[in-house]
Amino acid sequence: MRLSIIIPTLNEAEHIGALLTDLAPLRVAGHAVILVDGGSVDTTRARAASGVDRVLESQRGRAVQMNAGTQIAGGEILWFLHADSRVPPGAAEALLAACRAGGRWGRFDVRLSGRHPLLRLVERGMNARSCLTGLATGDQGIFVTRDAFSYVGGFPEIPLMEDIALSKRLRRLARPACLRLPLLTSSRRWESRGVLRTILLMWRLRLAYALGADPARLARRYDG
Repeated sequence: MRLSIIIPTLNEAEHIGALLTDLAPLRVAGHAVILVDGGSVDTTRARAASGVDRVLESQRGRAVQMNAGTQIAGGEILWFLHADSRVPPGAAEALLAACRAGGRWGRFDVRLSGRHPLLRLVERGMNARSCLTGLATGDQGIFVTRDAFSYVGGFPEIPLMEDIALSKRLRRLARPACLRLPLLTSSRRWESRGVLRTILLMWRLRLAYALGADPARLARRYDG
Protein backbone atom coordinates (compact mmCIF):
# COMPACT_ATOMS: atom_id res chain seq x y z
CA MET A 1 0.00 0.00 0.00
CA ARG A 2 1.22 3.48 -0.87
CA LEU A 3 0.32 6.67 0.93
CA SER A 4 -0.56 9.99 -0.63
CA ILE A 5 -0.06 12.59 2.11
CA ILE A 6 -2.02 15.75 1.41
CA ILE A 7 -1.27 19.00 3.25
CA PRO A 8 -3.44 22.11 2.75
CA THR A 9 -1.56 25.34 3.48
CA LEU A 10 -2.15 29.06 3.80
CA ASN A 11 0.77 31.16 5.07
CA GLU A 12 2.46 28.30 6.91
CA ALA A 13 6.11 29.14 6.22
CA GLU A 14 6.88 29.08 9.94
CA HIS A 15 5.65 25.51 10.44
CA ILE A 16 5.83 23.58 7.19
CA GLY A 17 9.55 22.76 7.35
CA ALA A 18 9.28 20.75 10.56
CA LEU A 19 6.43 18.61 9.25
CA LEU A 20 8.22 17.93 5.97
CA THR A 21 11.31 16.85 7.90
CA ASP A 22 9.14 14.29 9.70
CA LEU A 23 7.77 13.05 6.39
CA ALA A 24 11.10 12.83 4.52
CA PRO A 25 11.68 9.12 5.37
CA LEU A 26 8.26 8.29 3.94
CA ARG A 27 9.18 9.86 0.62
CA VAL A 28 12.34 7.76 0.56
CA ALA A 29 10.14 4.71 1.14
CA GLY A 30 8.03 5.53 -1.92
CA HIS A 31 5.11 7.44 -0.46
CA ALA A 32 4.13 10.83 -1.92
CA VAL A 33 3.68 14.22 -0.26
CA ILE A 34 1.36 16.70 -1.97
CA LEU A 35 1.11 20.30 -0.77
CA VAL A 36 -1.97 22.26 -1.84
CA ASP A 37 -1.62 25.98 -1.23
CA GLY A 38 -4.60 28.29 -0.96
CA GLY A 39 -2.87 31.55 -1.91
CA SER A 40 -0.08 32.10 0.61
CA VAL A 41 1.58 35.50 0.56
CA ASP A 42 4.56 34.32 2.61
CA THR A 43 7.29 31.85 1.58
CA THR A 44 5.29 28.66 2.21
CA ARG A 45 5.59 27.30 -1.33
CA ALA A 46 9.28 28.10 -1.66
CA ARG A 47 10.13 26.51 1.68
CA ALA A 48 8.14 23.41 0.87
CA ALA A 49 9.30 22.86 -2.71
CA SER A 50 12.23 20.56 -1.98
CA GLY A 51 10.33 18.51 0.60
CA VAL A 52 7.27 17.53 -1.40
CA ASP A 53 6.52 15.66 -4.60
CA ARG A 54 3.96 18.14 -5.91
CA VAL A 55 2.94 21.69 -5.09
CA LEU A 56 -0.53 22.70 -6.26
CA GLU A 57 -2.24 26.06 -6.08
CA SER A 58 -5.94 26.04 -5.36
CA GLN A 59 -8.86 28.18 -4.35
CA ARG A 60 -8.64 28.94 -0.64
CA GLY A 61 -10.47 26.58 1.72
CA ARG A 62 -9.22 23.41 3.35
CA ALA A 63 -11.94 21.20 1.89
CA VAL A 64 -11.38 22.55 -1.62
CA GLN A 65 -7.61 22.25 -1.26
CA MET A 66 -7.68 18.70 0.07
CA ASN A 67 -10.09 17.56 -2.62
CA ALA A 68 -7.77 19.10 -5.22
CA GLY A 69 -4.87 17.13 -3.81
CA THR A 70 -6.76 13.86 -4.10
CA GLN A 71 -7.26 14.48 -7.80
CA ILE A 72 -3.56 13.90 -8.50
CA ALA A 73 -2.88 11.45 -5.67
CA GLY A 74 -1.72 8.02 -6.73
CA GLY A 75 -1.73 6.20 -3.39
CA GLU A 76 -4.24 3.65 -2.20
CA ILE A 77 -4.42 5.49 1.15
CA LEU A 78 -5.03 9.22 1.53
CA TRP A 79 -3.62 10.88 4.65
CA PHE A 80 -4.61 14.47 5.41
CA LEU A 81 -2.28 16.45 7.67
CA HIS A 82 -2.33 20.02 8.91
CA ALA A 83 0.83 22.02 8.27
CA ASP A 84 1.41 22.72 11.97
CA SER A 85 1.34 19.03 12.94
CA ARG A 86 4.32 16.86 13.80
CA VAL A 87 4.37 13.16 12.94
CA PRO A 88 6.12 10.75 15.32
CA PRO A 89 8.16 7.76 14.14
CA GLY A 90 5.96 4.75 13.53
CA ALA A 91 2.82 6.71 12.65
CA ALA A 92 2.76 5.66 9.00
CA GLU A 93 3.44 2.03 9.91
CA ALA A 94 0.54 2.07 12.40
CA LEU A 95 -1.74 3.63 9.80
CA LEU A 96 -0.83 1.08 7.14
CA ALA A 97 -1.24 -1.80 9.58
CA ALA A 98 -4.76 -0.61 10.41
CA CYS A 99 -5.66 -0.48 6.72
CA ARG A 100 -4.13 -3.88 5.98
CA ALA A 101 -6.27 -5.26 8.80
CA GLY A 102 -9.37 -4.07 6.96
CA GLY A 103 -9.77 -0.52 8.26
CA ARG A 104 -11.50 1.82 5.84
CA TRP A 105 -10.51 5.01 7.62
CA GLY A 106 -9.23 6.33 10.92
CA ARG A 107 -7.43 8.97 12.90
CA PHE A 108 -4.69 9.43 15.51
CA ASP A 109 -4.85 10.70 19.03
CA VAL A 110 -3.65 14.28 19.30
CA ARG A 111 -1.30 16.04 21.70
CA LEU A 112 -1.17 19.84 21.87
CA SER A 113 2.16 21.63 21.96
CA GLY A 114 1.47 24.13 24.75
CA ARG A 115 1.94 23.66 28.50
CA HIS A 116 -1.25 25.22 29.81
CA PRO A 117 -2.97 22.70 32.13
CA LEU A 118 -6.31 23.13 30.34
CA LEU A 119 -4.72 21.90 27.11
CA ARG A 120 -4.28 18.46 28.69
CA LEU A 121 -8.03 18.39 29.26
CA VAL A 122 -8.61 19.48 25.67
CA GLU A 123 -6.45 16.61 24.40
CA ARG A 124 -8.16 14.00 26.50
CA GLY A 125 -11.58 15.32 25.59
CA MET A 126 -10.84 15.35 21.86
CA ASN A 127 -9.42 11.84 21.86
CA ALA A 128 -12.16 10.29 24.00
CA ARG A 129 -14.98 12.06 22.17
CA SER A 130 -13.59 11.00 18.80
CA CYS A 131 -13.52 7.30 19.67
CA LEU A 132 -16.92 7.48 21.32
CA THR A 133 -18.70 9.29 18.48
CA GLY A 134 -16.75 7.96 15.50
CA LEU A 135 -15.97 11.52 14.38
CA ALA A 136 -12.54 13.04 13.81
CA THR A 137 -11.03 16.49 13.42
CA GLY A 138 -8.36 17.55 10.97
CA ASP A 139 -5.83 17.91 13.79
CA GLN A 140 -6.05 14.13 14.25
CA GLY A 141 -4.59 13.30 10.85
CA ILE A 142 -7.56 11.65 9.14
CA PHE A 143 -6.62 8.79 6.81
CA VAL A 144 -8.94 6.94 4.45
CA THR A 145 -8.73 4.40 1.65
CA ARG A 146 -9.14 5.92 -1.78
CA ASP A 147 -12.15 3.71 -2.46
CA ALA A 148 -13.94 4.84 0.70
CA PHE A 149 -13.11 8.50 0.05
CA SER A 150 -14.47 8.28 -3.49
CA TYR A 151 -17.56 6.39 -2.37
CA VAL A 152 -18.62 9.13 0.07
CA GLY A 153 -17.84 11.92 -2.39
CA GLY A 154 -14.80 13.42 -0.68
CA PHE A 155 -14.83 16.44 1.60
CA PRO A 156 -17.99 18.54 1.48
CA GLU A 157 -16.69 21.89 0.23
CA ILE A 158 -17.87 23.98 3.15
CA PRO A 159 -15.81 26.68 4.90
CA LEU A 160 -15.77 25.03 8.34
CA MET A 161 -16.47 21.59 9.86
CA GLU A 162 -15.43 19.79 6.69
CA ASP A 163 -13.61 17.23 8.81
CA ILE A 164 -16.71 16.47 10.89
CA ALA A 165 -18.86 16.31 7.76
CA LEU A 166 -16.48 13.83 6.11
CA SER A 167 -16.37 11.75 9.28
CA LYS A 168 -20.15 11.52 9.33
CA ARG A 169 -20.12 10.22 5.77
CA LEU A 170 -17.38 7.71 6.48
CA ARG A 171 -18.98 6.57 9.72
CA ARG A 172 -21.86 5.18 7.68
CA LEU A 173 -19.37 2.81 6.05
CA ALA A 174 -17.35 1.79 9.10
CA ARG A 175 -16.18 2.89 12.50
CA PRO A 176 -12.80 4.65 12.44
CA ALA A 177 -9.55 3.04 13.52
CA CYS A 178 -8.61 5.05 16.62
CA LEU A 179 -4.82 4.95 16.72
CA ARG A 180 -3.44 5.86 20.12
CA LEU A 181 -0.07 7.10 18.86
CA PRO A 182 -0.43 10.89 19.15
CA LEU A 183 0.29 13.49 16.52
CA LEU A 184 1.65 16.72 17.98
CA THR A 185 -0.26 19.77 16.83
CA SER A 186 0.31 23.43 17.53
CA SER A 187 -1.74 24.95 20.33
CA ARG A 188 -1.42 28.43 18.78
CA ARG A 189 -5.17 28.66 18.13
CA TRP A 190 -5.99 28.15 21.80
CA GLU A 191 -3.14 30.28 23.13
CA SER A 192 -3.69 33.27 20.84
CA ARG A 193 -7.37 33.59 21.75
CA GLY A 194 -7.24 32.28 25.29
CA VAL A 195 -7.55 28.61 26.12
CA LEU A 196 -10.86 28.71 27.97
CA ARG A 197 -12.40 31.13 25.50
CA THR A 198 -11.42 28.91 22.58
CA ILE A 199 -12.76 25.78 24.26
CA LEU A 200 -16.13 27.47 24.78
CA LEU A 201 -16.15 28.83 21.23
CA MET A 202 -15.48 25.40 19.71
CA TRP A 203 -18.21 23.81 21.84
CA ARG A 204 -20.70 26.44 20.67
CA LEU A 205 -19.70 26.05 17.03
CA ARG A 206 -19.92 22.25 17.09
CA LEU A 207 -23.29 22.35 18.82
CA ALA A 208 -24.58 24.90 16.33
CA TYR A 209 -23.33 22.77 13.42
CA ALA A 210 -24.98 19.65 14.88
CA LEU A 211 -28.25 21.62 15.10
CA GLY A 212 -28.02 22.57 11.42
CA ALA A 213 -26.38 26.01 11.41
CA ASP A 214 -24.90 27.30 8.16
CA PRO A 215 -21.13 26.46 8.03
CA ALA A 216 -20.43 29.80 6.32
CA ARG A 217 -21.92 31.68 9.26
CA LEU A 218 -20.00 29.50 11.70
CA ALA A 219 -16.77 30.17 9.79
CA ARG A 220 -17.27 33.91 10.20
CA ARG A 221 -17.70 33.43 13.96
CA TYR A 222 -14.60 31.24 14.06
CA ASP A 223 -12.47 33.73 12.12
CA GLY A 224 -13.77 36.65 14.13
